[in-house]
Amino acid sequence: MKLSDKETLEYFHRSYTAVDGLWFVKVEEKYGFDTALDIDKKVWEVMPKIQSRFIKNKLKLDNSIKALIECFKVKLKLDGFKFKTEKLNDHKIKIIIHSCPWHNIMIKSGRIDFSKKVGSTICNTEYMVWAKEFGDNITFKLEKQICKGQGPCIIIFEEIRKSRA
Repeated sequence: MKLSDKETLEYFHRSYTAVDGLWFVKVEEKYGFDTALDIDKKVWEVMPKIQSRFIKNKLKLDNSIKALIECFKVKLKLDGFKFKTEKLNDHKIKIIIHSCPWHNIMIKSGRIDFSKKVGSTICNTEYMVWAKEFGDNITFKLEKQICKGQGPCIIIFEEIRKSRA
């Protein structure tokens, strides 16, 4: 039996999401929720570096807000997010996430009460690292979150231009 490219991708995607949740639950069982979340945060201080550098290299992009958005859109698509982007100006982009696979997994697993705390901690950590990987002058702001019941997630990436003196 040979798997198609789509089936292979699905296999690895399911494995990736399953292992993320499984290790969290196992650490939580042994050390408690707060410790598991703290360790998860440390993982997501590194994972975006791996992801962003891989995608940036494959797309042959440099450090800029334009490159960040191109790479981040690839990441969101591969992770199964439903989203759209809005260019606010040449240096500011809004990303609107309508469906978050991580939040959906929390709902499906009966852990919706934890989604708000996990989402607040991990998304802020992860997206901040993504921004910094494309330049120290790129900022990130998470204005709204699905997991907090605020409607779609609203993410703003902005490139701060240095003023000329």
